Amino acid sequence: MNTTEYAIGTLAAAGFAATLLTLSDSEPVKGALRDVILRALDTPL
Repeated sequence: MNTTEYAIGTLAAAGFAATLLTLSDSEPVKGALRDVILRALDTPL
C-alpha cells in the first residue's frame, strides 16, 4: 500500500471513531451499555 491508501484508511478510522463516540455519548446508549455491564456482573459463576 502506498501513503495515499494509509491516509484514506486513517481518515476513515477517525471518522468511524468519531461516530462511535457521538453514539456512545447519547443517553439511550449509555443506559443500554450500563444494563449489559450490570447483567454481566450479576451473572452467577
